Amino acid sequence: MERVQAEVESHYRSSLVEEIRATGGMLAFGDTTVRLAKQFGFCYGVERAIDLAYAARKVFPTQRIFLLGEIIHNPDVNSQIAAMGIRHLAARPTDADIDALQADDVVIVPAFGAEVPTVEAVKSRGCQIVDTTCGDVMSVWKRVRQNAREDVTSIIHGKANHEETRATASRALGDGGGHYLVVLDLAQTDRVCDYIRHGGDKAAFLAAFAGACSEGFDPDLHLRKVGVANQTTMLRSETEEVQRRVREAISARDGGNASNFRFFDTICGATQERQDALFDLLNAPLDLLLVVGGYNSSNTTHLAEIGEKKMPTYFVRNAECLRSPDEISHFDIHHKTETISTRWLAEGPLEIGITAGASCPNNLIEDVIRRLIELRGGQS
Repeated sequence: MERVQAEVESHYRSSLVEEIRATGGMLAFGDTTVRLAKQFGFCYGVERAIDLAYAARKVFPTQRIFLLGEIIHNPDVNSQIAAMGIRHLAARPTDADIDALQADDVVIVPAFGAEVPTVEAVKSRGCQIVDTTCGDVMSVWKRVRQNAREDVTSIIHGKANHEETRATASRALGDGGGHYLVVLDLAQTDRVCDYIRHGGDKAAFLAAFAGACSEGFDPDLHLRKVGVANQTTMLRSETEEVQRRVREAISARDGGNASNFRFFDTICGATQERQDALFDLLNAPLDLLLVVGGYNSSNTTHLAEIGEKKMPTYFVRNAECLRSPDEISHFDIHHKTETISTRWLAEGPLEIGITAGASCPNNLIEDVIRRLIELRGGQS
């Protein structure tokens, strides 16, 4: 593992970022100041997943190795994994994909985890499984399995199509008798709460949550006892509000008794640290914020969401997005598309904040800083 970690560091570490952190998180050049959040970038779970993927290549040098989906939500990291000869296998492989696996193949489960049927199908082929699932994700699985055993429906705050939420939902079924419902936001939560309080049109409710609930889900039956869980990378404040609203609805329906409601604090610690660090950073006199990471990264998207409420915020994949002092390519989290903004880097003194999601390596953050130095006329 020492050799593996040395190789990982050679690909992803940044001496510049380490130097800036060691001197208070601030870099000044010319009339520009860059401020880094106190916590950003790779978390322990991501580092572990990458280490295990690299280790798999060394331990099984001649065998075919497949990765279910993406190891993490960062295109640069996933490209590096592919360059090592690790092949892509869909997060939800087809029967043909499974049938093509051989007994001496190795299959890596990513940090988000994988759905139970997928894991069982891979096992049925006799493959060696390298499981890099984050411990925080597995903590959520423990809770939803407990819900299923005790006839409690899991309401999962998350994105129904996200790999982690799909993996969690598959565990919420327990041995087959459990149920789940996924809510994305407070608007969907309010719809659920209204049904808990007053009932309503079952068909319309099920249509609204098509693809986001368990097979055979019946809101008249399966909203009697509920437990709130979450995708670990959601905004803590929003998850806490989901919990509060559902609890109030259960209590109101049951005459002030909330015994049919339960919840557990399952927000990832690293996600929360990065959100808290960004709130602290936003107290500085910044002119703009750059958020660095993969566009399909949930925790990074939430950092951009936090930032844009206070100042001009640009969610960029890497340094190539900083095209010129007048033009920047960035991700619009509302329209889910990459867009171009102009006149983003004003002349004169500037204070620029930088943060990054838990799936973004430090070398990409260094690249962004060096590009900023170049655009502002400094020396990189």
